[in-house]
Amino acid sequence: MGKLDKKRIVLKIGSNVLTQETNAISKSKIRNIARQISSLKEEYEFVIVSSGAIAAAKQLVTLEGKDLTVKQALASIGQPFLMQIYQEAFKEVGLLTSQCLLSYSDFEKEQSKEYIVNTINVLVENNYIPIINENDTVATDEIKFGDNDKLGALTASLLQVDLFIIASNTNGIYTKKSIQLNSTKTIKEVLNIKSLEKEIENFKSTHGTGGMVTKIEAATIVQKAAIETWIVNGLEDNFINDAINNTSDFTKILIR
Repeated sequence: MGKLDKKRIVLKIGSNVLTQETNAISKSKIRNIARQISSLKEEYEFVIVSSGAIAAAKQLVTLEGKDLTVKQALASIGQPFLMQIYQEAFKEVGLLTSQCLLSYSDFEKEQSKEYIVNTINVLVENNYIPIINENDTVATDEIKFGDNDKLGALTASLLQVDLFIIASNTNGIYTKKSIQLNSTKTIKEVLNIKSLEKEIENFKSTHGTGGMVTKIEAATIVQKAAIETWIVNGLEDNFINDAINNTSDFTKILIR
C-alpha cells in the first residue's frame, strides 16, 4: 500500500497507446500521461509498466535476421530511447522517473520478489516513478504474446497495490453482440471473469501483441490478489482522470 493515505496504482500502458496507433512513439501522449499523473500526485502514487521499446526502435533502425532475435535486438536499442522520452516528458511537470527491467523468473524466487518490493518502495517513497518493462534481451514471453499485460498483473499483485489500470486502445471490453452489430457497447462492471471470456473476440492490435485475451488473463491474476482491474481507453486525452472520476466508458473487473 502507499504511504500515508495515498492509493497506489499500477498503470500498464500498451504499445498502441504509446504510439497513438501510428508507427512511432508519441511524445505528446507521454507528456499527456505525465500531466495527468502530476495532477493526481497528492492522492495517488503510480508505478508504470510500459511497453514500447520495440516500437521506439523501429523509428530509428531496420534490422535483418530471425524475427524473435530481431525483436530482442530492437528492444535493446529502443529501451534507452523510450526511457529518455519518459524522463524528459515527466521532468517538464516536475516528476522524477526510474527504470526497472524485470523478467518472469524474478517473480518465481522469494529473494528476487523481496528485492523488487523493497526497491520500488524506496523509489516511490523518494518521489520517483518506477517505469517497468520486461528485460526483452533475455526474455521472450511478452514479445511473443502479452504486450506486458501479465508483467503488469504480476507487479500489481506482488506490490499489493490498490488498483491495476490497463490502458488499451478500446473503451474497455465490448459485448460480443455489439461487436457483431458494429456498434460497440462497453461492459461496465463484471465480477465473474469467466463470463468475460465468452464475450471477447480474440483480435490482436497493430503494435501490441496482446488483445483482450491477455488482458483478461492479467485481470484474473490480480483478482486473485484482491485487486480491482480497470481496462480504459488510453488513446483519450484524460483517460486516467476520467476513469477515476467515472466520467468515461471503461470496464471494471471487481473483486469478490
